[in-house]
Amino acid sequence: MKTMTILLAAFTCISVAAQKNPNPGYWQQHVDYKMDVTMDVKTYRYTGTQQLVYTNNSPDTLKRVFYHLYNNAFQPGSEMDMRLRSISDPDKRMVKSFKTGKKTTYESRISTLKPNEIGFLNIKNLRQDGKPAGNKVSGTILEVDLPAPLLPGKSTTLTLDFEGQVPVQIRRSGRNNAEGVALSMTQWYPKMAEYDFEGWHANNYVAREFHGVWGNFDVKITIDKDYTIGGTGYLQNKNEIGKGYEDAGVTVTYPKKAKTLTWHFVAPMVHDFAWAADDDFIHDKIPGANGVELHFLYKNKPENSDGWKKLQPKTAEMLEFYNAAIGPYPYRQYSVIQGGDGGMEYAMCTLITGRKFEGLVQVTAHEFAHSWFQHILATNESKHGWMDEGFTSYAEALAIEAIMPKNKKEEEPNPFMDAYANYRYMVSTGKEQPLSTHADRFDQNMFYSIASYSKGEIFLSQLGYLIGQDKLAETIKRYYADYKFTHPTPNDIKRTAEKITGAHLDWYLTDWTQTTNTIDYSLTVKEEGNTTKITLNRIGRMPMPIDIIVAYTDGTQESFYIPLSMMHYSKDNPFPKLNRTVLAAWDWGNPNYEFTINKPKSAISVVVIDPTELMADVNKENNAYIAGTKEKQ
Repeated sequence: MKTMTILLAAFTCISVAAQKNPNPGYWQQHVDYKMDVTMDVKTYRYTGTQQLVYTNNSPDTLKRVFYHLYNNAFQPGSEMDMRLRSISDPDKRMVKSFKTGKKTTYESRISTLKPNEIGFLNIKNLRQDGKPAGNKVSGTILEVDLPAPLLPGKSTTLTLDFEGQVPVQIRRSGRNNAEGVALSMTQWYPKMAEYDFEGWHANNYVAREFHGVWGNFDVKITIDKDYTIGGTGYLQNKNEIGKGYEDAGVTVTYPKKAKTLTWHFVAPMVHDFAWAADDDFIHDKIPGANGVELHFLYKNKPENSDGWKKLQPKTAEMLEFYNAAIGPYPYRQYSVIQGGDGGMEYAMCTLITGRKFEGLVQVTAHEFAHSWFQHILATNESKHGWMDEGFTSYAEALAIEAIMPKNKKEEEPNPFMDAYANYRYMVSTGKEQPLSTHADRFDQNMFYSIASYSKGEIFLSQLGYLIGQDKLAETIKRYYADYKFTHPTPNDIKRTAEKITGAHLDWYLTDWTQTTNTIDYSLTVKEEGNTTKITLNRIGRMPMPIDIIVAYTDGTQESFYIPLSMMHYSKDNPFPKLNRTVLAAWDWGNPNYEFTINKPKSAISVVVIDPTELMADVNKENNAYIAGTKEKQ
């Protein structure tokens, strides 16, 4: 009884936090899952029951609801299969490649799956408050007609039985992955689709991103006693399970002759539930900041030991770094689990592959940062993947710089240089699509990745250029505090920055995320008697405020700042050791700008736009004047 009281208190505390979204009239749906699942580790099939209490906090009456049946994607002829066959650069993990001379052709691995290798999720006995509910399957979506409309502010109980088969490991979820992990159980259960102010988000699964309903999970998993499970939530019956979860001094009480064990997990206020299992997992546990338990589950292989052991204290450092840079991690555990097909974030855990220390740290730094930007700040990553992947990549870059100082490149003051290089490459191809493109609709996988990860990362690093690094840090913390346990939108990060600074930033959000407009400025230097005229020309469509540093032949330097008039803001001096002159604001309507330095050109050795290189100018070749060299236009 005491344990249940504590859990209910935790639910209440987090649920209250979820109502703090500052947007007037904000609402979000809520769902509570109760599932009882039995896994057959020989056939890779599982059966389960699900009781789902769905609360309609919207102002709308709902006559239908939709579930995701992700496993159905892993069948020949599925939309995921068709996408693999038609896209020019399919995910290499999901295809077989064949070389004929210089030409490489691909075959979808899904297209060749046998009946005992496919994934499926079959639904039976679906009822609403005890009454049969009509339903039909459309790919990976289950459409349900409610026998009784669900009114605003009301809840209903949906029950069903399900049978699933774990597919051969193809993408994220599956069995017997490349590193030998038996079960990677992600996107494995009938999952309610999200309904929000934009309506239903019931997209067929083609291997991209997710969007889920906030709620509480109560999950029981019965599996062969030799298997160890790691995943979402808090294990409720440690003394019955052992496997490294038991508390010190607690006697494990499960029957020695039992063939199976039932693991009971509870997860408060999450929007997904994932787990992995293997009969040869090592399970390590170390304490983290603020009482968070850090769990590590990995294959008992000699090649794993060194990297996975060294990863553990670094993960504790990551937790402290993200707590300080973004905000406190609100759950009591986080698990890093060997499984999946690379790295993928889930509630309170990640599944990753890898054995070498540096690679494990890099992947974990990224996936752990997702806990803040996707599993606490739960943007719709299908529509706004750049907010999830990009912001996560930004935090990852800073974390790696902080906890792996030996990797820092001293000659590169900008820790996000790789993102800028990727972005410039994408622009050079002429195939860029706006960040507002749905994740499933990018023409090529490569450009989805560069847009979401790199250009999304630059959104924040360049925002620091616009408003100042201290204000960016403050913006990120305020954004997290205001929008955690909700579903923030692009406007929310923009408005947070505006509230922190007073700057007008709608132009920035529009140009950077809804268009493919580029930034390109050129600079020329001309002597006029004893003075020097600096002329700037805006070549690209996207305007920016401009930082300029001038270095003189006598060894001194000074900076000049040209505010952008539509921004109605001047940032603090980013070069506090240099004298700065704030010039008149630059109007967008005029593509040219001039100012005068009261020294002859012969006294100037260097003039450079944006010495921090945080402005994503697509042509840096015309951004500087260096005495004795020819200026590039």
